[in-house]
Amino acid sequence: MKISLTDAGKRFNRDWIFRHLTYEFSSEQSYAITGPNGSGKSTLLQVIAGSMQLNEGKIAYRAGNKEQMNDEVYAFVSICAPYLEVVEEMTLLEFFKFHTRFKPFLSSATPEQIISLIGLENAAHKQIRFYSSGMKQRVKLAQAIFSDVPVVLLDEPCTNLDTAGIQLYNSLINDYCKNRMVVVSSNDDAEYGFCMKKLLISDYK
Repeated sequence: MKISLTDAGKRFNRDWIFRHLTYEFSSEQSYAITGPNGSGKSTLLQVIAGSMQLNEGKIAYRAGNKEQMNDEVYAFVSICAPYLEVVEEMTLLEFFKFHTRFKPFLSSATPEQIISLIGLENAAHKQIRFYSSGMKQRVKLAQAIFSDVPVVLLDEPCTNLDTAGIQLYNSLINDYCKNRMVVVSSNDDAEYGFCMKKLLISDYK
């Protein structure tokens, strides 16, 4: 999978969030989008995910030798972000099984196994609305990392995680993301320390 941005720009009203950004993201590489709070990291990640449109320039997605239409990108991408919610009225097991109806998980893990891997087996049959913020973040990470897609997008992935949760995050990245494109939006080295390449969003103002 390749995602190419050419002279890309995004603005809100008259304010440019980023501009003249030309960059290529490639399979089996890990990238960090860095910069201070409010600099546009999350905006760029949403553009890459196909959920936000550019105001100028172009973004192109290529899987194998075929260019993908923007409205087909969802099938190739998963995303974990603080502003995305889970279905809190469901139990965790119900939620994961519901998720697989739209986007399958990796064949190496069933929903039950994933719940065990993220340490929530004792809460599998509890409604997610009763979870702590750290438990909900584990759910969001699992939903993104275990989705069977070539591109994993992570926006501030350790939000609300304690030390054990951060260790779990790094283990999941190491065990399940080696052969995929991973893009992390963060200004915390603990979240993107494994990334091979870094894009500083303030270079494109």
